Amino acid sequence: MPMRSHSHDQESAAGRLIGKIISGGLLALIVFTSMAHGTVEPWSISVFAMTTAALFVLWMIKATLDRQLVVSFPATLLPVAGLFLFGCVQSIAKRDAAGSVISISFDVEATRMSIEVIAYLALAMLLAANFLTSRDRLGWFRNFIIVYGLAMAVFGLVQHFTWNGKFFWVIQPTGPTPFPFGPYVNHNHFAGFVEMIAPIPLALILVRAVRGELWMLYGFAAVLMVLANVLSLSRGGMISLVAGMMIVILLSLTPAARNRHEQFSSRKWRLPVLASRVGAVAVLVASVGVGLWWVGADPVIRRMEKGELSLKERGTDPRNETFFQSRGWIWRDSAAMIRANWLTGVGLGAFQTAYPIYTRNDGSIFVSQAHNDYLQILADAGLPGALLALWFLFLIIRDTSRAVQHRDPAIAGMAIGCAGGAGALLVHSLFDFNLQLPANALLFLVLSAIVSTLATAAKEGRVSPSIVERTSRVKMAA
Repeated sequence: MPMRSHSHDQESAAGRLIGKIISGGLLALIVFTSMAHGTVEPWSISVFAMTTAALFVLWMIKATLDRQLVVSFPATLLPVAGLFLFGCVQSIAKRDAAGSVISISFDVEATRMSIEVIAYLALAMLLAANFLTSRDRLGWFRNFIIVYGLAMAVFGLVQHFTWNGKFFWVIQPTGPTPFPFGPYVNHNHFAGFVEMIAPIPLALILVRAVRGELWMLYGFAAVLMVLANVLSLSRGGMISLVAGMMIVILLSLTPAARNRHEQFSSRKWRLPVLASRVGAVAVLVASVGVGLWWVGADPVIRRMEKGELSLKERGTDPRNETFFQSRGWIWRDSAAMIRANWLTGVGLGAFQTAYPIYTRNDGSIFVSQAHNDYLQILADAGLPGALLALWFLFLIIRDTSRAVQHRDPAIAGMAIGCAGGAGALLVHSLFDFNLQLPANALLFLVLSAIVSTLATAAKEGRVSPSIVERTSRVKMAA
């Protein structure tokens, strides 16, 4: 069968429809996983897995109808695939003569569940790289995710001020919920989700990729998301959001310099462009400040100063917590776990099982995560996990540096926003375990896949990063 031309026109009508369904399905997955409390319960994980598998099957049907399979592999998918393969090795188990299970993992079943989730996350990442990166679909994703971030922020704020002890005002929590916000049981995870979206409208505004009413909508969405992040009282979320905004400001200078090159010399443009960036952020900060003043900033100030929440805010007895009391003791015990299992780790998902062995406490306190994603990967996967994490960080930084050079301001702005969102969560990972939640991990990997794909488009000098303008092509029998 002859090679088909690189054009969407070669897709069948049914294939184009299926492509739209897959794109919409990915967006629906982002909504479902975040609204289902982050997708941490067996039923929601099952729905996520089945939906992702169904979208993959639709892709194969589309390939059959189009008589070709076009596959884009984002660079950042490789470390994720490597983590999956190493988890498979950890989960290999056999019984000795005494009937005891011999395995690298301290909890084989937990590791197998973790690699299953990683597999579906990687598959969703692959789908995003192939169905959310044409210029039209990228614009569709951009508008959807910003509006959804705005809706999530509004919902979180409304539920916060009308909290009646039930999620969505009707769902009774299955356990204690001292720090709920929005659909999340833990306010840190709500902040982690929103902080990945907030930099996107800010980036598009700073590179002047939007005008008029859309500019106002994006600005309003950014302000509401920042306000919700702050009022969630997640200190890690506040720090990470500032980091994401700083990333956006710094990266936005590169395309701005290129777009305004004809109007300013290389020396003259820097000051006015930088001033405009700082001015835009100042307006954002001032708007958030007005919002805090209107709703009441006292809880935020107490949270930042003392780390103390009132009885009403916490839902438990108030007490002043030092850093060691909140996370330090978990990090200390996690470090002991890492030293004892530095080569292979205790097994993906097996942290909870292994923790009582290494804690200095009596083991009666239930600890399921390290509250630091970097310590978590070291504890779970040892040296291979550390190398894979460093590889991922290298790739996302490299791809970001390439993607922001794209000639199209809208695409460059999208790359900057996605990089800012991913960077914010990477900073937040120093304090919390957002990447252990499928919902937050899904959005993070989708953003990283988009950055990787746009980096390839920028490197090849293409204006539109269409999934059919590059990539591996597998011919199918007629």
